[in-house]
Amino acid sequence: MRSILAVLPILGLAACGAGDNDPGPGSVTQSEARELNEAAEMLDVNAVSAEALNETGNTQ
Repeated sequence: MRSILAVLPILGLAACGAGDNDPGPGSVTQSEARELNEAAEMLDVNAVSAEALNETGNTQ
C-alpha cells in the first residue's frame, strides 16, 4: 500500500505538462509553436551574413 501512495504524486506530476493542442504563445498551439521554433533554427543555420558576402567580393 505504501508503494502505491509513493507513486501517485509522481503520476500526478507527469500529467501536468502542456498538451500539443493547448494554447501556446500568441494564437498558436504548443505543437505549432514548436514547429515554428524549429523552422527558425533551420533558417538561422542556413543564413549567410553580409560580412561573409563582402569577404568573397560580392557587394550589396
